[in-house]
Amino acid sequence: MYLQDLKLSNFKNCQSAELSLSEKINCFVGLNAAGKTNILDSIYYLAFCKSYFSLTDKQNIKHGEDFFAIHGDFHFDNDELHTISCVQKINSKKTFRCDKKEYERLADHIGKIPLVMISPYDSDLINSGSDLRRKFIDGVISQFDASYLNCLLNYNKALQQRNKQLKFYLENRMWDNDLLEMWNYQLIQNAIPINKKRKEFIEEFVPVFQKYYKIVSDSQDSQNTGRVNEKVSIDYSSTLNEREYEELLADSLNHDRFSGYTNVGIHKDDLIFLVDNHPVKQFASQGQQKSFVVAIKLAQFDFNYRKIGHKPILLLDDIFDKLDDNRVEQLVKLVGNDHFGQVFITDTQRQRIKFLMDNTVVNHKIFKVKNGIITADDE
Repeated sequence: MYLQDLKLSNFKNCQSAELSLSEKINCFVGLNAAGKTNILDSIYYLAFCKSYFSLTDKQNIKHGEDFFAIHGDFHFDNDELHTISCVQKINSKKTFRCDKKEYERLADHIGKIPLVMISPYDSDLINSGSDLRRKFIDGVISQFDASYLNCLLNYNKALQQRNKQLKFYLENRMWDNDLLEMWNYQLIQNAIPINKKRKEFIEEFVPVFQKYYKIVSDSQDSQNTGRVNEKVSIDYSSTLNEREYEELLADSLNHDRFSGYTNVGIHKDDLIFLVDNHPVKQFASQGQQKSFVVAIKLAQFDFNYRKIGHKPILLLDDIFDKLDDNRVEQLVKLVGNDHFGQVFITDTQRQRIKFLMDNTVVNHKIFKVKNGIITADDE
């Protein structure tokens, strides 16, 4: 599967663009803030019905305009062509369509366009709170498991209602135990399969991640390089791994009542990133952290490919600046091989992209981006 054509109208700083794309590698070069990342974000929209960067859809409407539109023609492995469209008007709700048929639920689209984004912001996976790591694991599993996504949506609805009841008690000292038990039941029914699938995911995912970390970090045995291989891993931390959720909720009841929110559950889970059995955040160098998150995302690609049977689209947004030339060349060769499908790359250094592409036989196109205007680089 690949994106054949992309059409943008009033999306961020791009007033208008119509691009015919390579089915393998597409490169966008230009200065910082030229609009390169916006192109990748528009493609991300077509896969996930939302921006990778902005929390509010209307923030992505070009200043002074009253709507944005993104249209993508996707060529699927069965030779079918489908047009995915996203339109956001300033005074209306977002609409999402496949071949002009609007989705009733955006969740029904998730997984149809498998995609992985690698961005400088991925360092937040290591340095920010546990909510981003939960979003990562949820995003990966949801792309191939609709039942997981439904459980997650149901859990979050029940959690919101339970927290609302706890806050009401805290403010009014009025308690409804039957209502609380109903929300407890909803939490438990959905938390158990979520916890089970997260554990299964980590068990399968970690060996794939370790393989890519070795490639990206260029680790070799000490007999060849004098360096000792770094041992990396990811642990899944959850209180449900140790005790039944019903027991946890009962033990936490008084704490919940006087804090006004639910203190235990899968919404508190975390991923623990380790290098040589030490937390990556505290003990890994910047280079190790960069290799860690790139390896996670490449493993995400591989994992989704295995589960879905289609090669996800891969977006590489300005990730070369903190990698040395050898690793950049190694990474481009890696994503250019047959195992990977369509790839989109942004970079500030045109000469670097030209050199990398001139030294590959892979089908590719290079585009120049300046002030939101996209043109083919024919030089």
